[in-house]
Amino acid sequence: MSKSTHAKKSAAAADAKPPRKGVAEPAENVVDLEMSTGADSHMGLRLWLRMLTTTNLVQAELRKRLRTEFDTTLPRFDLMAQLERHPEGLKMTELSRRLMVTGGNITGITDQLEKEGLVTRDTDPNDRRSISVCLTPAGRKAFDRMAVAHEQWVVEMFGGLSLDEKMHTHQDLGKLKQHLLGSLKG
Repeated sequence: MSKSTHAKKSAAAADAKPPRKGVAEPAENVVDLEMSTGADSHMGLRLWLRMLTTTNLVQAELRKRLRTEFDTTLPRFDLMAQLERHPEGLKMTELSRRLMVTGGNITGITDQLEKEGLVTRDTDPNDRRSISVCLTPAGRKAFDRMAVAHEQWVVEMFGGLSLDEKMHTHQDLGKLKQHLLGSLKG
């Protein structure tokens, strides 16, 4: 038997080993990697991993499309989305809280957007240490174009579910959210 044939048979034998007791076979594709937690894993863990995998897939695609179509990043888009909802502006500390990132991250993104003329920073007349950030008219126009595309992309990505399935999933996740808000306060 040639070395090549022997190597192929050895590889096939290694692949044919039975899975460890209580552990599901690894999934064939990235979508079901969360199933590799094992057949006896708690369903809550499997659900969490499914939600995380799905979120990561959607975010990766949104990041790619924002970069390709608008030469921007998801954090920049998210910051502009917060400002679009608050035409009066938001303080840097509030942006940091809403986006759940450090003040340093907000400062870096804001610096870039300000250089591009998409946002302005103003000192709060009542508290000179506090800085408020607002979209400029150019920033609002740029965000509006991105928001329309972003919405279409998300609708497209969730197109594999019927309206009824989307509504039920939304309701179920709402129940989970309320449970978490009530039980994790501390």
